[in-house]
Amino acid sequence: MLIYEGSAVAILTPFDERTNEIDWQAFEGLLDFHLENETDALVITGTTGESSTLSDGEQIELIKFAVDHVAGRLPIIAGTGINDTAHAIMLSQQAERVGANALLIVTPYYNKTSTRGMLIHFKTIADSVNIPIILYHVPGRTAATLTVEQVVELSAHPNIVAIKDATGDLEYTKALREQLPADFAIYSGNDDINLDILKLGGDGFISVTANVLPRELHAQYQLFAEGKIEEAEALTEKLAGINQALFIESNPIPVKYVVHKLGYLQNSYRLPLVEPSDETKATLSQYDELVASYRKN
Repeated sequence: MLIYEGSAVAILTPFDERTNEIDWQAFEGLLDFHLENETDALVITGTTGESSTLSDGEQIELIKFAVDHVAGRLPIIAGTGINDTAHAIMLSQQAERVGANALLIVTPYYNKTSTRGMLIHFKTIADSVNIPIILYHVPGRTAATLTVEQVVELSAHPNIVAIKDATGDLEYTKALREQLPADFAIYSGNDDINLDILKLGGDGFISVTANVLPRELHAQYQLFAEGKIEEAEALTEKLAGINQALFIESNPIPVKYVVHKLGYLQNSYRLPLVEPSDETKATLSQYDELVASYRKN
């Protein structure tokens, strides 16, 4: 089951600078921004959405708001993974109840589970819902690893249909594609190697850069899908600098600052995240012209 092809944005969660509560008007504006600019799917309450500092109620409210506002025009993928299996089940079931089309479930961090525990964690969550699951493998953040063999075993579960590969290891991606069923989707979780993953048989990306350049990320996939490889490579080269700049501090700090400069949200984060340094702001300002066409009027 292919949830989507192309570019899914790992959408930001806007906060009010004064209260640090969710800015619902700004969130609605972000949803409209992506509906109008060729984004192929929306990931709500993922890492870029600062899910780790959202309450359970806020997470479900954000997912429901997106489902209601988007009204079926794009797939809604809800980030409901956490390192407590029972907690992840509760969030996943609630996300399904409010209308999410799919779930993004991260590897359980901090607990340092065994190979068997990792498999049981994902299978137990998958057994608890009736919507598809994307495994989220990001060892740089979680210090938890999904082996190729584990992913192959998990792919046998009817509800586990895809992986977000944020390892940055193309040999790992290659092994996944060689050993997984052809209909099991692989999505890039690293914007700097999106095209490389497509060339290895990937199905698209879950993108941070799409928060500021959604049409370009959609085009990167589309050009490749149409066999326009040289054009896809030229666009990839054009995006290389900003892809790197958006990670000179921890995501989502840089990308949120750029979207703030474009006029779509306030420059507000939840501790322990804080606004970027002056040096980072200066680096990001080098891409003002690249993103200028998206500036809010």
